[in-house]
Amino acid sequence: MTKQEFVIKLRKKLSGLPRQEIDERINFYVEMIDDRIEEGLTEEQAVADIGTVDEIATQIISDIPLGKIAKERIKPQRQLEAWEIVLLVLGAPIWFSIVVALVSVVFSLYMVLWSVIISFWAVLVSVAVCSPALVIAAIVAAIGGNGWNAVLLVGGSIVCAGCAILFYLGCKYATKGAIWLSKQIVVGIKKCFVKKENV
Repeated sequence: MTKQEFVIKLRKKLSGLPRQEIDERINFYVEMIDDRIEEGLTEEQAVADIGTVDEIATQIISDIPLGKIAKERIKPQRQLEAWEIVLLVLGAPIWFSIVVALVSVVFSLYMVLWSVIISFWAVLVSVAVCSPALVIAAIVAAIGGNGWNAVLLVGGSIVCAGCAILFYLGCKYATKGAIWLSKQIVVGIKKCFVKKENV
């Protein structure tokens, strides 16, 4: 792909973003391509070296705040006529309640996801605390002359320590997955605002 083709495709992918953002980002990548050409790469190699248009567009969209994208996308292209304003006002009880309901459902699902993650970490902490507590209980039992109880408590302590290690790994990957999913949701919402149009 040539530099010109790259610029055209990238501009098309970013067409819903603010014009200034598009120009700044494209100029940045054009400079990167020019630097690689100066280092001895061909134009096609330089373009391939910086990544695919889809990867770059996704990265750019994820870097720009959602408010900035929404502001640009929602900005009216023309003045609304009187009948359109009347329809918006009269339809507000319907469309506004639908929007609020959708936002509430999405927010609730998001909160449930993080509540589950927090619950996992709470279980991990409780199991991890049980291990030393059982060792202390075993010492007390041994001092009190209950040898078998002390042995059982030490065994329980070892089981809790092993479970804590396994829970830690599960919690770690579940948290990473939740963070990844959160980022994908935000990028997906941003992409909904970025219109696909021919440039």
